[in-house]
Amino acid sequence: MPKMKTKSSVNKRMKVRKNGSIKRSQAKTSHLFLNKTKKNKRKARQQIDMNKSDAKRYKDVLK
Repeated sequence: MPKMKTKSSVNKRMKVRKNGSIKRSQAKTSHLFLNKTKKNKRKARQQIDMNKSDAKRYKDVLK
């Protein structure tokens, strides 16, 4: 059976770390910044770990 291709759209948005966890960028960072606090905007710049339940679904796609 041939190898499964990596979904390139997902590959651009997420990265797999050395320990196997998946990092992703925060949501709600494209517009409407007047309604958001400084703290929210600052925290949204950082990348975060994906939940374990979500990461299970994405593991096969990111190989």
